[in-house]
Amino acid sequence: MAVDATLSERKLIILKAIIQNYLETGEPVGSRTLSKYTELNLSSATIRNEMADLEDLGYIFQPHTSAGRIPSDKGYRLYVDMLMEEKEQEITQREDAMLEKADKVEKVLQQAARVLASNTNYATMVSAPINSRNTLKFIQLSQVDAEQIVAVIVLGGNVIKNKIIEVGETLSNETLLKLNMLLNTTLNGMSIDQITLGLIARLKEQAGIHSEVVAHVLDAVAEIIHVDDDMKIYTSGATNIFKYPELSDKQSAQEIISAFEEKQQLEELVTETLASENNHGIQVYIGDETPVKTMKDCSVVTATYELGEGMKGTIGIIGPKRMDYEHVMKTLKTLQGELDAIYNKNPKE
Repeated sequence: MAVDATLSERKLIILKAIIQNYLETGEPVGSRTLSKYTELNLSSATIRNEMADLEDLGYIFQPHTSAGRIPSDKGYRLYVDMLMEEKEQEITQREDAMLEKADKVEKVLQQAARVLASNTNYATMVSAPINSRNTLKFIQLSQVDAEQIVAVIVLGGNVIKNKIIEVGETLSNETLLKLNMLLNTTLNGMSIDQITLGLIARLKEQAGIHSEVVAHVLDAVAEIIHVDDDMKIYTSGATNIFKYPELSDKQSAQEIISAFEEKQQLEELVTETLASENNHGIQVYIGDETPVKTMKDCSVVTATYELGEGMKGTIGIIGPKRMDYEHVMKTLKTLQGELDAIYNKNPKE
């Protein structure tokens, strides 16, 4: 429903105030109440004139002979449409901000890997941050077409995922608003493990005739949280390996270079590092200690950086066992602090 061109900004504010006040109290709203509620600094007489216009336009009506007014169906419709538009704008702005941040993060991490390789003369890797605690922050349902809705699901770390859901019916804006409120009120801050069968049953019961829609949305949430995106790892300096005779024989060098090209083994290193109880400090793997078996002739030094809200990544340096450990650990600590400072309001000391 498009906003009526005859409605001024003042009328819209007054209508919104009437509806919000009525939703809170269940009592007809008078001009005296509105003169305090809207903070428009208008006299009761001026507000009465605006209310008369809103009544003529069919947005409010007088239920009995009292001076108070309550919203009509037309008024509720406009209010719900305005709410939905505001929520959609919020989602769009949040998605744009996150895309911009993701692009910035990628460029910074690529540069970090290059600088690290240049400063140490070893092979380096930096993993993009992954969400170490998948919790729900927000769900927004919107109609796509007659039989589909889109669920915008925001996870911890402000990771945003979209999922098209077949619902087989057209849902009104009021229904979508109620479902959004139900889902967000109940699920905000929960991990997938906390969404029990009992909780799902209660949600479906509260959703009434739309219980199947809730079931589809929860299935989408579970799918999104459980699906691990391809881990992004930025590497640099792999050819530095050839500078060290003990690593430059054909087989050793080929295995290390392959690990950097295929990255699957580097993913195992990242997973191992993040799973460690000491994943905030510097970790040193020497020879057979490394999770990457093709690097058994190397030393691997890693550190974890954190972008906040559970988003963590790994920085790694791979070199010979006779590497300059003091320089490597100092360099890693510096980069770890710089990444924390760039992306956190309260970086670690």
